[in-house]
Amino acid sequence: MNYIADLFNTFIGTLVDVAPIVLILAVFQYGVLKKQVPALKVKAIGLFYVILGLSLFLLGLEKALFPLGELMASQLTAYEFIQASSNGAIDWTSYYWVYLFAFCIGFSTTIAEPSLLAVAIKANQVSGGVIGLWGLRLSVALGVAVGITIGVYRIVVGDPIHYYIITGYILVVIQTNFAPKHIIPLAYDSGGVTTSTVTVPLVAALGLGLASTIEGRSPLIDGFGLIAFASLCPIISVMAYAQTIEYISKKVNTGA
Repeated sequence: MNYIADLFNTFIGTLVDVAPIVLILAVFQYGVLKKQVPALKVKAIGLFYVILGLSLFLLGLEKALFPLGELMASQLTAYEFIQASSNGAIDWTSYYWVYLFAFCIGFSTTIAEPSLLAVAIKANQVSGGVIGLWGLRLSVALGVAVGITIGVYRIVVGDPIHYYIITGYILVVIQTNFAPKHIIPLAYDSGGVTTSTVTVPLVAALGLGLASTIEGRSPLIDGFGLIAFASLCPIISVMAYAQTIEYISKKVNTGA
């Protein structure tokens, strides 16, 4: 019965969150455009499914994914585990399981992001299939995975975060001058859609757990910042994906 009550409360909360969006759409549709919504009943049923789906999704995250992610992060970053894995003096190489976990969790949570899937579907439709659905999702997921891994390494070694961020954006500016023009806006947006419901809590838990267990690190100063890497690196990876596809296409056309 607790799960039913939790689902009901989550449903009500989601309904409250979605209500302003529906209100704005209704005001513009009937007040500004002064037109009826075609197939209103079908769209109302679809909206109900959206709210119910979001409620089930959020409840699943709260009951399963978040606790498991926090548990894994706390266990992997525990001093006892790191010491047992290092077989000697602890240095940045002793955290190889943490690096692997960071890469895998970054990749898998990005693939599961509903916002990225929605953007990929629309980009594929608008581009007439030029931008591949899975190509975009995999390139973004790879960027997030690499970014979070670099962010974890930064926490372990204690480097200032701004050195990495400045270097990353210098690379973005350089890439922007050479990447295909149609991919640049999508690449810049890709960094934002990845930092959503699934990715942020798990990544934040990993950063905070790591900063709490390493001597000399501050959870406030060093624990946060992983999301910045998760937002930056997909921009680089998506433009690199487009540049690679363009290069391969030119080689094929030249060979033909």
